[in-house]
Formats: sequence, structure tokens, C-alpha cells
Amino acid sequence: MGNQMQKSISNTRNQKQTSFTFEIDNFSEKKAAISSSLFGCGGCEWYVTVYPKGYYCRDHLAVILNVASPKSLRTGWKRKVSPCFVLLNQSGKELQILSTSEEEGSLFCDKVPSWGYHKVLPLSKLTEEEFLENDKLIIKVEVKLVEAVHEEEVTGKGMYSLNGFQILYTQVLLVSKIFARHPDIAVDFKPKSQVVKTAYMNVLLGLIETLRKPPQSFSETELSNAYSKLRELTEAGFKLDWKNAIADGSRVEEVEERINNLKVTLLDLIVELKKEKAKSAAAARVLSFDDIV
Repeated sequence: MGNQMQKSISNTRNQKQTSFTFEIDNFSEKKAAISSSLFGCGGCEWYVTVYPKGYYCRDHLAVILNVASPKSLRTGWKRKVSPCFVLLNQSGKELQILSTSEEEGSLFCDKVPSWGYHKVLPLSKLTEEEFLENDKLIIKVEVKLVEAVHEEEVTGKGMYSLNGFQILYTQVLLVSKIFARHPDIAVDFKPKSQVVKTAYMNVLLGLIETLRKPPQSFSETELSNAYSKLRELTEAGFKLDWKNAIADGSRVEEVEERINNLKVTLLDLIVELKKEKAKSAAAARVLSFDDIV
């Protein structure tokens, strides 16, 4: 780790709570991700990764908590923890505090071995004079174990609460990606019933799956249904913008301008892009989940 120093305040591997300090010198010179040494909590080992140049949001510092060697754990393992990150400068001045309550918690499992904050602080803030004293960043991490499952039968039918939505255990990874990249996607969501919220989330995941298909493979019925679902989701309060998922090629700027001016509907946009992408061999590929969100 070079001139970075890490120290674990407590070393008991099976404890319910662990505090850990991660110190990074010459922070402004760092370009790539920086990982801490390992520390134990809840029967497994953890480490922190800091992204000095951002992760999903390239203009913000990102801090991620990871389970070390998740494949070495037994099938069906889960850890629900309440993590807290405190960012300080060399004098101990608190720059930012990030935490989740025990009730909310953060789920770690074989499908989601990492979790964290992708918009901790704007990178512009970190470059301000005297914000980071002597160019040193200190991150104090506290991990409190809420629930641990070491091994169980995995049926895929279990439910988990994520950002106020009850979702299937098998959907945790996909929904986590959505909230990581678009943290405000559901801040204006109107329905309160958990049953209704679950239904809407399933509609959203279904729409993303539909948009992964090559544009020229859509039937007119599928295009119409996709537009109806998008309208239904936005009326319920989801903040959605699919231009990054479907707009590429030589006419991106023209398409984005038309979206920004609200001159065309999503259906018109998909039909137009369908014609453009049909000219390219790249249009035959199936988009990934990450391409959409």
C-alpha cells in the first residue's frame, strides 16, 4: 500500500461491530482505485475501496465497502450490516459523514458483495485549497452486523427491502445497480403500498429487459407497449431518461436535442433510431442491463 497506512482498531473476526481507519497520503496524486487492508466482522473479512476519480459518477468521490473473497463463503451466505463512513482531514476535521440505520441496513450476499456511496463529495471540493490538509484523506469506517446467514437453501423466492421497495432476492443486484447510478430515481414515487411498489419495480425491470433487444427486432406492438409502460412509470413518479440506453451512432446530438425540447415521444425516437441502427452491424448485439441503466 506504499505510504498509505491502515489499522484495524479491533481484530475479533466474529464480532458484531468493527471500527477501522484508512489513511491515504498524497491523495490528489491518486488516479486509480485504492483499497484498504482487510478487517473482520460477522464471520467474514471486509475491505474499503476509494475511487479518487469517481466510479459511476465521474465528478464525485466514491467509497465502497466490499466482502473479501465472497466465493470462499458458503452458498446462500448473507450479511446485513449498518455501515458508517466518516471522512476527515489530517487535523481530524469531519468533511463528510455517511451512514445507514440498522433498520434500513445494507445487504451483502453472493450476488451483491459490494455496496457503498457513489456521490460522496464533488471532486472539485476536494481540490479546494486547505480542504484536505497536507493532501491527506482519512476514512473511519464502522461496520455493525445486523443479521448474518452463513448457509441456507437458496430458492430465489425470498424478499428483501431495498430503498423502500420489496424485491426478490434474485433482483437485488439489478435494482442495486439502478439506485447506484440513479439515486434520485424514486424520490418522487407516489404509491405507498408495498404491493403496488413491488409491481411497479417489476414493470421497470421488464421494460429494461425489453430495451436490451436490438432495435430492428421490435414489433410495432412491442414499441407501443414499451412507450405505454414508460408513461405509466413516469406518471407514478419514477425519474426515467432512456436516451443513454438507446441513443448512439451518428445522430446522437440530433436525437438528444429533440428529447430536450420534448418535440417527439419515446415511440417516435425508438422508431427513428431503429432505422439508423439497422444500417450498422453493431445493431445486432443484445444490450446488457448496464447499457440501459
